[in-house]
Amino acid sequence: MFLTVIGALNEGFLQTLKLFGVTLLGALPLGLVVMFGSICGFTPLRWLTRTVVWIIRGTPLMLQLIIIFYIPGKLLDASPWPSGEDGRFMAACVAFIINYACYFSEIYRGGVQGVPVGQQEAGQVLGMTKRQIFFHITLLQMVKRIVPPMSNEIITLVKDTSITRIISMQEIIWAGYAFLKTSHGYSGLLWPLFFTGVYYLIFSGLLTLLFGWIEKKLSYFR
Repeated sequence: MFLTVIGALNEGFLQTLKLFGVTLLGALPLGLVVMFGSICGFTPLRWLTRTVVWIIRGTPLMLQLIIIFYIPGKLLDASPWPSGEDGRFMAACVAFIINYACYFSEIYRGGVQGVPVGQQEAGQVLGMTKRQIFFHITLLQMVKRIVPPMSNEIITLVKDTSITRIISMQEIIWAGYAFLKTSHGYSGLLWPLFFTGVYYLIFSGLLTLLFGWIEKKLSYFR
């Protein structure tokens, strides 16, 4: 029984890990694009970007996931997502990338705007172009400033992956909860669900150590 449960939890955790990785790969660069839109000098684009960010940050991720997975099929009379687990995974990736890109964009914006203006002016005095000032002065200091809030958001992402069971995606919480019902010939088992907490604790602990190491490596501006 133990090996059966662990095997099911490992499969669920692998799906959780895939969603986590794809979300980061999509949301980190997209967040940077959204950030540039929110601080650009073209007023309509700036306000449009900030409105979208406000809507995404002001509504629950679970609601966004339900809308992205179910509403297109209702409007188009045919779901744009493939059938089965692949379709659920794709819809979850889209929802998570959009959601976290908006949160990351605000963290990026705070990091950029937190760099003292005097340092940018010093770069201009030295004859640096705006591009050079951004990449050699602003961006480096922004990275140092955003590591703590980014680490919090990324650890939150680990736990938010459990929301995907609302569309029946077979992540780790879904795998543990299945044993409360009937799965692999067992039912009414509580301990597999508690074991899922161990997976999350270990994963979050490793990320905490990683970000602590990164902060030390980026301590050159102290």
